[in-house]
Amino acid sequence: MREYSAPANRPVADDENASDVVWANAERFGDTVSFRRQIDSSWRDVTAREFAAEVLGVAKGLVKAGIKQGDRIGLMSKTRYEWTLLDFAIWTAGAVTVPIYDTSSAEQVHWILSDSGAKGVFVETDEHLAALDEVRGRLSGLDNAWQIEGGKPAIDELTALGTDVADDDVHARRRAVKADDVATIVYTSGTTGRPKGVTLTHRNLLEEVRADINAFPQLMGAGNSLLVFLPLAHILARAIALTAFTSRATLGHTADIKNLVADLGTFRPTFVVAVPRVFEKVYNGAKLKAHSEGKGKIFDAAEATAVAFSEAKDAGGPGLGLRLKHLLFDKLVYTKLRAALGGRCIAAVSGGAPLGARLAHFFRGIGVPVYEGYGLTETSAAANVNTEDAFKVGTVGRPVAGVSVRIADDGEVLLKGGVVFGSYWNNEQATAESLEDGWFHTGDLGELDDEGFLKITGRKKEIIVTAGGKNVAPSGLEDTLKSHPLISQAMVVGDQRPFIAALVTLDEEFFPTWKAQNGKPENATVADLADDPDLHAAVQAAVDEANKQVSHAEAIKKFTILPHDFTESGGEITPSLKLKRNVVSKNYADDIESLYVK
Repeated sequence: MREYSAPANRPVADDENASDVVWANAERFGDTVSFRRQIDSSWRDVTAREFAAEVLGVAKGLVKAGIKQGDRIGLMSKTRYEWTLLDFAIWTAGAVTVPIYDTSSAEQVHWILSDSGAKGVFVETDEHLAALDEVRGRLSGLDNAWQIEGGKPAIDELTALGTDVADDDVHARRRAVKADDVATIVYTSGTTGRPKGVTLTHRNLLEEVRADINAFPQLMGAGNSLLVFLPLAHILARAIALTAFTSRATLGHTADIKNLVADLGTFRPTFVVAVPRVFEKVYNGAKLKAHSEGKGKIFDAAEATAVAFSEAKDAGGPGLGLRLKHLLFDKLVYTKLRAALGGRCIAAVSGGAPLGARLAHFFRGIGVPVYEGYGLTETSAAANVNTEDAFKVGTVGRPVAGVSVRIADDGEVLLKGGVVFGSYWNNEQATAESLEDGWFHTGDLGELDDEGFLKITGRKKEIIVTAGGKNVAPSGLEDTLKSHPLISQAMVVGDQRPFIAALVTLDEEFFPTWKAQNGKPENATVADLADDPDLHAAVQAAVDEANKQVSHAEAIKKFTILPHDFTESGGEITPSLKLKRNVVSKNYADDIESLYVK
C-alpha cells in the first residue's frame, strides 16, 4: 500500500460559505471586471459591483417567491453568464443548487428534481420547458419554474418580484449559511443505473478553490482571464470558474463549440479548461489544415521538434541545436497554433479523461503546457493535478493541498481530504460502499510513484478477463484509439472471450476530409465504406499504435467499424462523454458476436 499527502491550506472557517466572495469582491474591488458577457457577438464588461447587484436582485426575488434556506433549486442550462449568476443567487438566498445537463431527457429531469425534492427550477429554453412540462404533473412540491430566455426572462422577473424585500433580510439569510451546509447536489451522469446525487458542502467547494489557487498562482488573479465552454453542470468547469472568480480573474462563457475558435479569438483568454477531446481537435485540425495546404512536412517536423523539446525538459534540458530548431518553428508554426487559442493563452487545464503523453508533450512544446489533473464529482473536481512547479507527463500530478491519496492492495485509488464529499443524497447504501474511515473509494486503478505523482491505469469494474485468464484494462487502448483524428469513439471488448477486440466509430467532422484525401465518393456513408480496404487500413494503423502499449495477450486482434457514432440521446455515452458499456454491449451485441465468429 502506497500513500502520499499534500500539506493543507489555511482552514475554512465554520462561518464561511461560497457566496461570501461576491460581496468581498464588490466591497474591496468593485471596479474589477469580473466578467465579460457576450451580447450580440460583442463582449461587454461586468464589474464586481455590478455582478453583486444582479445577484442580490435575483436572490431577493427567490426569497419573495417563497424559497427557504436549504431548499433545492434545479438549474438546467447551457454554459452562459446567467448560469453563474443564478448559482450565486441561489446560494445568497440560502438555497442549494441542483445542476441538470441541458441535454437531459424528460425522465432524467424528473428523476433529479424528484430525488432532490426541488422546490423550484430554472430552465433555459422552450425545449427545456417542454421537457419539464412532460413530467411536472408527477412532481409534488415543485412550486416554481423560471425560464432564462424567452418571453419572460427569469432574471428580470425575479428582480422585479423582489423589489420590496429588504437587502438586510437577504444578507441575513446568506450569513446564516455555514461551511458545513450543503451548497450543491450534483448528480453523476452515471455509466450504470440511475444517477446518484453527490452532496457537496460550502466547505468542500471552498477547499477546492483554495487548493486550485495554490496549484495555479500563475494563472489565477487580476489580469488573467478564463473562457468557460465546458458544461457548468459538470463539477470541473464549475469549480474552476468559481476559483477564477474568487481570485479576480475575468470570466467569459460560451456554449457554442462550433464557433469556439472565433470566441477564443475575440475573448483572448490567458488560460482554458477543457477535456482531452478539445485538445485533440485543435491538434488534428491544425495538422489537417497544414497537410491540405501542402505544408504537411513542415508541420510534421515542427510537431516532432515540439515533442522532443518537451521531452528534453524532463531529461536535463534541450541542447543548442534543438533550441534553434524550436525557435525557428515557433515563428513558422507554433505562433499560429497559439493563435487558435486566442493568442494570449499561456497554459491549459485538462481533466475528465487521459490526455496522452505525445499530445501533452506537443502542447508543452509549442508553449501551452496542459496541466492534466484527476478528480471526480465526489472530490469537488481536482484531487490531483500537474502544476508549473511539479509536472510529469503521463501522470495526473500530485494531490492538491489538503488531499491524501492511497493505493489499496488491489490497486484502487483512495482519496481523503477537505474536498471529498460526505454522502450521496438519499442513498445511505451507496455512501457506505464508497466511504470508509473518511477514504473515498474511487473505483479507479492507479499507480503512485515515490514523488507522489499519480497515474490512472483503468477502472476497477471495467477490467476485462479473457477466456485465457488475462486481465486487461480497456481505457488505455481506447484513449489511444480516440486520439487518432479519424476515430471518434472506441470500446474494447473481450470479457470471457478468446481475445481482445474493439468496436470503433468514426469522427463525423474528419470523415469527409478522409474521403476526399483517399478518392472516395463524396456521398459515401460510413456503412458504405465499412469494408473498404483503405478505411480498414487507416483504422488498423490506429489499432497498431494502441497495441504498442500492451502485451500480445492484451492487444486488439480484430475490430469492426460501426455505421454510427455513440450518442448521448441513444444512451450510449454520458454528457461527459463516458461510455455506458452495458448499453453499447446491448445495442451492438450482434456486432460483438460477429467479431468472434470463425
